[in-house]
Amino acid sequence: MDAEITINMGFFLHDLHKQIEQLHQAQVSSYRGKPFVVYRGQGLSKTDFGQLTKTVGGLLSFNNFLSTSIKLQKSLEYTYSALSDPDKVGVLFVITIDPNIGTTPFASIGDFSYFEDEAEILFSMHSVFRVGTLRQVGDKINLYYAVQLQLTADDGPQQRVLTDRIESEVQ
Repeated sequence: MDAEITINMGFFLHDLHKQIEQLHQAQVSSYRGKPFVVYRGQGLSKTDFGQLTKTVGGLLSFNNFLSTSIKLQKSLEYTYSALSDPDKVGVLFVITIDPNIGTTPFASIGDFSYFEDEAEILFSMHSVFRVGTLRQVGDKINLYYAVQLQLTADDGPQQRVLTDRIESEVQ
C-alpha cells in the first residue's frame, strides 16, 4: 500500500475513533444506566466459526470498527444473506452492553449513517467481548448460530493481556 494512503488512513481512523468517543460521552447518560442489547448478523468462514466455538467463556476482539443494530430483524437480514454461500456459517451476535462499565467507546450513529433505518450502534476498533452461549437457531433452510456476547470492562487481567497483544500487533 502506498505510504501516503497509509498515513491518510491512519488520520481518518484516529478521527473516527475520536468522534465515537465524543458521541459516547454525549450519549451515555441517555441509556440511564440500563443494560441493552444490540445485534450483528454476518457470515463467518467455517474455519473462523470453528475458532469461535473454542472461545466460549473466553474473550473475543474485533480488529475493526464494529457496526451493530438495535433492530434484530435488520441484523437477521445480514445473517440470512450469508446462508447462500456454502462456505459460510450464518452468525447472529447478540451483544449485551452495560453502560455502567468502562469499556471501549460505542455510539448511536443513526443520525449520521447512510442507512438511517438500521438504528446503528458503532463500536470503536478492538472492542473486547466475553463469549457466552453459542446455539443453533432456525430451520433447515434458515439455520444459523446465535452467539451471546457481553461487552467487557477494560480492566480485567485477561483483558489487559489481550489489549497488550493487540497493541503489539498494531505497532
